[in-house]
Amino acid sequence: MTLQQFLLILRARYKIALLALLVTVTTAVVVSLLLPKQYTTGAAVVIDVKAPDMVSGMILQGMMAPGYMATQVDIINSDRVAKTVVKMLKMDQSAAIQQQWQDDTKGEGQLADWLANLLQKNLDVKPARESTVININYTAVDPDFATAVANAFAQAYIDVNLDLQVAPARQYATFFEEQTKEARAKLEKAQQALSDYQQTHGITSADERLDFETAKLNETSSQLTGIQGQTTDSQSKRLNAQSDTLAEVMQSPLINGLKADIARMESRLTESSVNLGKNHPQAQRYAAELSSLKAQLTSETEKIRRSIETSYQISLAREQQLKGALENQKKRVLKLNKQRDELNVLRRDIESAQRAFELVSQRASQTNIASQTNQTNVSVLNPAVRPTLPSKPRVFLNTLVAIFLGTLLGVGLALMLELKERKVRSAQDLRDALDLPVLGSIGRATHLLPGKKVAA
Repeated sequence: MTLQQFLLILRARYKIALLALLVTVTTAVVVSLLLPKQYTTGAAVVIDVKAPDMVSGMILQGMMAPGYMATQVDIINSDRVAKTVVKMLKMDQSAAIQQQWQDDTKGEGQLADWLANLLQKNLDVKPARESTVININYTAVDPDFATAVANAFAQAYIDVNLDLQVAPARQYATFFEEQTKEARAKLEKAQQALSDYQQTHGITSADERLDFETAKLNETSSQLTGIQGQTTDSQSKRLNAQSDTLAEVMQSPLINGLKADIARMESRLTESSVNLGKNHPQAQRYAAELSSLKAQLTSETEKIRRSIETSYQISLAREQQLKGALENQKKRVLKLNKQRDELNVLRRDIESAQRAFELVSQRASQTNIASQTNQTNVSVLNPAVRPTLPSKPRVFLNTLVAIFLGTLLGVGLALMLELKERKVRSAQDLRDALDLPVLGSIGRATHLLPGKKVAA
């Protein structure tokens, strides 16, 4: 079909097309005028995605995610926010609304759920492009009701968002409070175990006591070493067969004096024996004195040998005593070392319990503060105001749409009627129908008026 054929069809059936257009436009205008007027108003909320956390002071990376704004829109459209709006406006306490709910649902279900579904049907939430502003629009027959609901949705969203942030902190606060009690009990138990151990073993300061006992052990060991040296020296002197070679004998002034007296007496005796004879009374007196000096020398030498023997026995006994004391002191030091090790274990238990208690207590304090916060990163940018002009029905827009649809409907009806009852309206139609060339055509006859000439 060519454009000429299309235009010829419209010219032939323009009445039908105009009738369809007129009916469509008239119907749209009448329906638009009969529909109840609806008012739309909206509140704008802004989300500060770069605001730090109230407790930790850190910026949450989840707020910077691409799906964060979509999540906030879903929260506003959620049943929880709608039910919060119902409670805020006390809609569930209205007798008229309760009667309407009874008539509509026969009392099935919950009134709050039914009201939430009704509110969600007229709610329109749109995030602003390339910003963190969310527009909350609501449409209702009553402009005051629409304003109240839009503002209620904005406030309910802030309350629910805050509750979503605080609810985990409350759970953590309860958990860490219980953990703090357990950690405190463990710390007190560890401290009590250390105190009981010190009281049982009479320990006041294990380190000072161990240092004293260690010094005492070192002193006993030094004494034993000295006594062992003395015992060895006494034993070597005791086993010496020649008494004259002993140092004590050689260094004794008394023995040296006796030896000098014996030497002088021997010299006198020899001189007397030569000059006076052996039987001379003076020579015999010298011999008796010499014998007495030798006996005294032997006695003094024997005393020194006995003193060496006595010193050996004393040193030997002292050595055995020091060995016993050293062995006992070693046992005391080892016992103190064991006690100190056990004390160190108990102290480490206390330190570990103390660190755990401090860590859990700190987390409990943080979560407790977070659970009590009333700050959120959402605030109302623009509250909803009472609309003065209705948003629906849009008579002018509906008329334009009706004109467009009526035109399409009229053209469609004209074409359908033409296809149902095809007529020859041009030479092209005849050529298409008979598939023969057209030799000529006669135009439409026109009436001649006086004074007019027919064109050749």
